Amino acid sequence: MALIGNSTLDVFPLCLGGNVFGWTADEATSFDVLDAYREAGGNFVDTADVYSAWVPGHTGGESETVIGSWLAKRGRRDDIVIATKVGSHPAFKGLKAATIKAAAEESLRRLGTDRIDLYYTHFDDLETPVEEIVTALDELVREGKVRHVAASNISPERLAASLEFAEREGLAAYVALQQHYNLVEREQYEGPLREVVQAHGLASVPYFGLARGFLTGKYRPGVAVDSARAEGARVYLESERGPRVLAALDEVAGAHGVEPASVALAWLRSRPTVAAPIASARTPQQLSALLASVTLELTAAELELLTAASA
Repeated sequence: MALIGNSTLDVFPLCLGGNVFGWTADEATSFDVLDAYREAGGNFVDTADVYSAWVPGHTGGESETVIGSWLAKRGRRDDIVIATKVGSHPAFKGLKAATIKAAAEESLRRLGTDRIDLYYTHFDDLETPVEEIVTALDELVREGKVRHVAASNISPERLAASLEFAEREGLAAYVALQQHYNLVEREQYEGPLREVVQAHGLASVPYFGLARGFLTGKYRPGVAVDSARAEGARVYLESERGPRVLAALDEVAGAHGVEPASVALAWLRSRPTVAAPIASARTPQQLSALLASVTLELTAAELELLTAASA
């Protein structure tokens, strides 16, 4: 288990992404995935109020609704750390104080719970001062509707300003950052953003840990993959880095008798500040490789091989 920054949240070192629930995984299959994750010791589930508004006929909140139904039917609320996000739902765009408060009420309703364990600002809202955002989030914490707050998709400057304001005013401060980070996407995080995270004792909970599925190893030249993310994953084959990383993953995975996805997530988990990578699974079968990453211990030489290949 791993603590999320300076919070009281003790979580499984693999966060289960809920973006597929109610989208590419129907409710019954989503329940199967959640059951398998919990049976393996998992307790950290990530979603957002906007999932999956991009699907024709959906309005957003479908994932939260599925998770809420599972929590109610399994009676597991106290066993699970629920993370969700605000700011991207079609009816609750941006991070004005009134928007944050109204969106939180809707998320609580869909999740069927009285509190959100970790509440992220999904994307920064540059039109809203950090003072307004942080104050609104603090009020939710004081009301007991949110336990801890966090940020996602934010610049180093705005993150630092938010943390400094919270500290100065004695308000609830961000305890985590969720950002795009994996073996083929390192530049956005490794630099000023990570420096702010380290300086303030936050935890990193990176999304797209498998690069939209590319790091599972199933995307190869000339291989057709039936997936909603196939187009996004294939772009990595067009760079020199993508095939080089796949070759390193194959070598390390072969040495351990595991799948490339397990190695990719184990590498990510080893990086400074990372507490729990996020990865999603459409089926319990896909979940197996993700869970294997938790107990996979890579040698220093293997970690260096992967780091060098991804440079």
